[in-house]
Amino acid sequence: TRLQLRKMKTNRNPKKKIGSNPLTTQVLAMHSMTGFGRGEHAGDGIIARVEISTVNRKQADIHFNLPRDLAELEAPLRKIVVSHISRGRANININIEKTASSPEDLKLDKPRALALQSAIQQLEEILQRPLSPLDTTDFLRTSGIINLDDSSWDLEAVTPTIELALNNALEKLIEMRAAEGTDLKNDLLTRIQTIQTTSQKIATASENVVARQREHLHSRLRDAGIEIDLDDERLLKELALFAERSDISEELTRLQSHLGRFLEYLKSPDPVGRSLDFLCQELNREFNTIASKANHAGMAQEVVTAKTELEKIREQVQNIE
Repeated sequence: TRLQLRKMKTNRNPKKKIGSNPLTTQVLAMHSMTGFGRGEHAGDGIIARVEISTVNRKQADIHFNLPRDLAELEAPLRKIVVSHISRGRANININIEKTASSPEDLKLDKPRALALQSAIQQLEEILQRPLSPLDTTDFLRTSGIINLDDSSWDLEAVTPTIELALNNALEKLIEMRAAEGTDLKNDLLTRIQTIQTTSQKIATASENVVARQREHLHSRLRDAGIEIDLDDERLLKELALFAERSDISEELTRLQSHLGRFLEYLKSPDPVGRSLDFLCQELNREFNTIASKANHAGMAQEVVTAKTELEKIREQVQNIE
């Protein structure tokens, strides 16, 4: 209703928040389900990079690709994402690395170093001759003895950096989904206007269906050599039955109601993909009923035109969040 629509407009929040940080731009508009966003943020000695790609899905399907040591962050990060993505499959890749190395970053595998030395001693015994003594180069060339110790992270230290990088990625993703959603909305408006025009033509043609049928029956009777008065009870009864079978006034009323609701959804700032998909089914049902009742070539052709546009609309609606 109009009152509900006014309340919706009054209660709109111009900015939505991700965690404790608001997106710098949040467009309240129809969104596509496909998009991509990349963000990064540098913190205290670390840098986090986040990439988000989304495609069509009936439900929200969120998949994270996180370093093993950051697996605990998946649950809180998921809450952030689903607060802004209601439909679609989202693949989220998160990488984090240190911006500078320090002596504390190096890890020595002492057992592996001793094992290398022991292996050289055993080799000397087998060959029964001394080998060149091990030097620094030998230890550096043997993998696993000296490593960068980046296998563990302080979750409290890295979480703010990751969240800010996720903010940046989500912001770009939403901008892209909103831009594509605007294009989809314009296309849907054009096609809905075509269907409205077509339904008006059907309504106009339906007004003359009974009169045309009466002329057709009288013409057939006259051609058969049967003279019958136009006010004959039998003819009037046949016309009444035909009028009842071919009456599409209810279908036209529901059709206009569905089209009006479709336009209202296109103006809504909320995710409306499921609602639009349902309305497409209802519109298709009404046109099928009209086609089955229509005893008029022109009306049948208009129904074909409307259903062709409706099929294109249904394909586009599958991309809307």
